[in-house]
Amino acid sequence: MGFKIAVAGATGNVGREMLDILAERNFPADEVVPLASSRSVGRDVSYGDRTLKVRNLETYDFSGTDFCLMSAGGKVSEKWSPKIGAQGCVVIDNSSAWRYHADVPLVVPEVNPDAVEGFTKRNIIANPNCSTAQLVVALKPLHDAAKIRRVVVATYQSVSGGGKDAMDELFNQTRAVFVADPIENKKFTKRIAFNVIPHIDVFMDDGYTKEEWKVLAETKKMLDPKIKITCTAVRVPVFIGHAEAVNIEFENEISADEARDILRDAPGCLVVDKREDGGYVTPYECAGEDATFISRIREDATVENGLNIWIVSDNLRKGAALNAIQIAELLVARGLVTAKNQAA
Repeated sequence: MGFKIAVAGATGNVGREMLDILAERNFPADEVVPLASSRSVGRDVSYGDRTLKVRNLETYDFSGTDFCLMSAGGKVSEKWSPKIGAQGCVVIDNSSAWRYHADVPLVVPEVNPDAVEGFTKRNIIANPNCSTAQLVVALKPLHDAAKIRRVVVATYQSVSGGGKDAMDELFNQTRAVFVADPIENKKFTKRIAFNVIPHIDVFMDDGYTKEEWKVLAETKKMLDPKIKITCTAVRVPVFIGHAEAVNIEFENEISADEARDILRDAPGCLVVDKREDGGYVTPYECAGEDATFISRIREDATVENGLNIWIVSDNLRKGAALNAIQIAELLVARGLVTAKNQAA
C-alpha cells in the first residue's frame, strides 16, 4: 500500500510543479489530493495523465494523510501547518514561515540529509529559499574538501520566483514595449521588461533585502554557521531559472581543476564548464531540469584560496517542488514515515 499525499497550493506555479514531479518520479502514492483556497475548489489540475479536482484546504481532514506538500504561502502555512502536523501528517513547507525555527529542520537532501531526523518535534520540515537551495548544493562538496571561509553571491533571479502574477507582468510589459503601449508596474517596483531590479522582498534596517538575508541565514543553518556570506539579490527578465555568480574564499588550498572534479562527483551537481563560446549553462537551458548546473569555474587571484563559479538551476524544481519531494523520498527511504493505510 502506498502513501496519501496532499498538495496545498495546488493551483500555483510550485504546486503544479509538485504534482508533475510526483508523477514523473513515480512517488509511491496511492492517492494525491490537490488543495487550495475555497475560490479554487473544483478547478482541474494535472497529475501525470490524470486530472484531479481541487479540494478545500480549510475543510480537509488530514488525519488519514501521510504528507502535505505545502506551497500556499507563509501566512497560510503559519496558520495551517501546526494543525496539520498535529493530525499526524508530515508537512514539507515551501514558504519561509518555519525555516528559522530551531525545532524545524531546514533540509536540502544533498546537503544535510541527517537533519530530517528532527521533524517529529512539530511534524514540519522546511524547504529553503529557491536561491539558497541551488547555492548550498554547489557549496557543500567544496566546503567538505577545503572549508569555506567567505562567500560573496550576486543572484540573477527569474520572475517565476514571484509567482504567476510576476510572470504575467514580464509578458505584458514585453509585449507593450513592442506595440508601444503604456508600461504598467503592479508586481514589481520598476519596469522588469528589458531591465534588472536590485530589489527582491522588503528592505531591512541594515539595507539588505529580506531575500538577501534569507540566503545568509539559511546557508549558515544548513551548511556551517561560521561561514561569512554576503549577497545582492537581483530580479531579471527571465521567466524560469535562477543564476548566481559566486565568489568563494577557502581556508585550505583548492584549484579550479580540483573543484571541477569534486563537483562532477557531487550529488545533484552537473558541471558544464568548457572555456569556449557556449561552454556554460544559462537559465534557458536549465528550465525543466533537476540538476544544479555549475560553469565558469576559475581561480580568483585577488584572494588566497579563492574561486569563482557560476550556478544555474530551475527555481521551480530544485528551488522548490523537487526539493520538497526529495525530502519526502528521504523520509520514506529511512523508514521515518510509513503509510497510515499500510500501518492500519
